Amino acid sequence: MIRYPLKLIPVCKSAIWGGDRLKRAYGKTCDLSRLAETWELTLRQDCQNRIASGPAAGLTLGEYVEQAGNAVVSPDYDGSRFPLLIKFIDAADRLSVQVHPDDEYAARYESDPGKTEMWVVLEAAPGAELIAGLQDGITPELFAMAVDQGRTEAVLNRMPVKAGDVLFIPSGLLHAIGAGIVIAEIQQNSDLTYRVWDYNRPGLDGKPRQLHVEKALAVTRCFTQEQIEAIRYEAAPPEPGLLAACRYFRVRRTDPGPAFRFTVGDSSFVSVLVIDGEGTLMHGDTSYPLCKGDSYFLPAGIGACTLTGNVSTLLTSLN
Repeated sequence: MIRYPLKLIPVCKSAIWGGDRLKRAYGKTCDLSRLAETWELTLRQDCQNRIASGPAAGLTLGEYVEQAGNAVVSPDYDGSRFPLLIKFIDAADRLSVQVHPDDEYAARYESDPGKTEMWVVLEAAPGAELIAGLQDGITPELFAMAVDQGRTEAVLNRMPVKAGDVLFIPSGLLHAIGAGIVIAEIQQNSDLTYRVWDYNRPGLDGKPRQLHVEKALAVTRCFTQEQIEAIRYEAAPPEPGLLAACRYFRVRRTDPGPAFRFTVGDSSFVSVLVIDGEGTLMHGDTSYPLCKGDSYFLPAGIGACTLTGNVSTLLTSLN
């Protein structure tokens, strides 16, 4: 199977907090009344992108990888669990306050990987905020006491946000997205989420959504900003445009300006997520149009690529 830039068709997901911004501003089409998330890069047994164009059009991403060989992901990929999941999220309302376990806890109790992730804020209404961790002086023990007393919201660390802000969320950091925010999310490919507070609201079925308080309290950690930054850049030092270089993923932002040239080597695929504007991706003699909301999978080893035009992207790889 030929290696070339694969345009991906997103998988659309609904939730009680979703809105319609992804339809109106990011070109997404579906029948869901509340479009909460679009999974822009997903290769899971029960949830995969399909390929939109080229010789592999109509195949799922998993079928393409099976035919082209695991090396199109990375030399270390064995065909079992794809390493990453990349999404757009439209939080018209607040998301639950939650936390994710690390790999060790997840393997011991869930037979699954943990979850470290990062958010890039694309849109934020006036007054919008994220929750990231606990207020200064609140220990895990005081947090557990607040949860038991029904005072969870009183001990959370809230931070105002604007478009362009980045929040890196190591496993163990309590977090939540506030209302009026659209983000791009890059994460380990894991569904392990422990909800600790959901504002006493019902789910789409009218019943209270499940909480996982005991597990959440077991994995919640307190981080200093210095500790978070050390994890965020543990694989490479910070530099302009590099949003993260942790052990799980490397993310770079490109913005309009001179042509941006990069090489997709044998060590990892590259995800191209278009977060604003329009432009072109050049590979060899072929050009691929880019529009806000587009997602491309660039197989490992395809070599030189160039981004041009009035376009902003997130380039994600494993290293």
